[in-house]
Amino acid sequence: MKKLINDPLDIVRESLEGMAAAHPDLIKVNLDPAFIYRADAPVTGKVAIISGGGSGHEPLHTGYVGKGMLDAACPGEIFTSPTPDQMLGATHKVDGGAGILYIVKNYSGDVMNFEMAMELARSEDIRILSILIDDDVAVKNSLYTQGRRGVGTTLLAEKICGAAAEQGYSLKDISHLCRRVNINGRSMGMALTSCTTPAKGTPTFEIGEQEIEMGIGIHGEPGQKRMTLKSVDEITEMMALSIIEDLSYRRTVREWDEDKSEWQEVELINPPFQKGDRLLALVNSMGGTPLAELYIVYRKLAEICQKQGLQIVRNLIGPYVTSLDMQGCSITLLKLDDEMIRLWDAPVNTLSLRWGL
Repeated sequence: MKKLINDPLDIVRESLEGMAAAHPDLIKVNLDPAFIYRADAPVTGKVAIISGGGSGHEPLHTGYVGKGMLDAACPGEIFTSPTPDQMLGATHKVDGGAGILYIVKNYSGDVMNFEMAMELARSEDIRILSILIDDDVAVKNSLYTQGRRGVGTTLLAEKICGAAAEQGYSLKDISHLCRRVNINGRSMGMALTSCTTPAKGTPTFEIGEQEIEMGIGIHGEPGQKRMTLKSVDEITEMMALSIIEDLSYRRTVREWDEDKSEWQEVELINPPFQKGDRLLALVNSMGGTPLAELYIVYRKLAEICQKQGLQIVRNLIGPYVTSLDMQGCSITLLKLDDEMIRLWDAPVNTLSLRWGL
């Protein structure tokens, strides 16, 4: 393994220090406990949005801190959930008095630790709600989750809800919006190679030169199946149809009910895509795939959606939710409405997303 690192134990800290040095106009970094927050935090009277997860998926989430998106992000060690004290520290730093929304990917450690942070914050009378993202159609359960994994829709929720917060939405309205984004988003990924975690120094899993893993997770966990290498058009069609033909998915999640001051089991149903739907299409590199190859994927994806009567009205193509140096890609399709389109188009100024300024 060849990596541009010093000590594997120092990767997260040194990366955060570099981000702070490079972008002092956009972000500030707290190192103990570790979190990134927007330079003008707290913004009085605005709902603050916080997310986080294991490092190794950059630019998720640390690259999306700034005006129009996240107020703070909590990076754990490589592929390891952040701790409750990180989340609580970030909560104190960005709380502008209008409440906090946690956007949480459906991984067991993330769910548990964010929930602990919520309990601690509520004991201090800080208003907090959380929404779980579980958009991966590849598997119903995996090594890291109880239910579908949270992947590409996380980024889309952070942007859309971040814009809503910037425009003065209430905490309850933003939480409802975030849930709507989640139930209308679906994702699937694949890998040509494994990723290599710095601490281990060897690939997470072995895969043959003529093999691919379909339905891979962002931590390198197994997917639906392993198969012989196919053309990019065939691979794209398999992923796209798995997403488009995914039937209504019913599941129950645990959410905090502010009115009753208790946890509630909330039933969610993903409506299937239908002809005439407007979509946001994310074609995402897992970290090691060149942009030129992603455009070949997008070319086929656009063709498939057109044949299915689905209209791609917005797109995002590049390395946005990665898995270290893994070669592969993922596709996320989000059904849009007028409100989501307006919020997606709203100005954003972060390290890794920037437009409308």
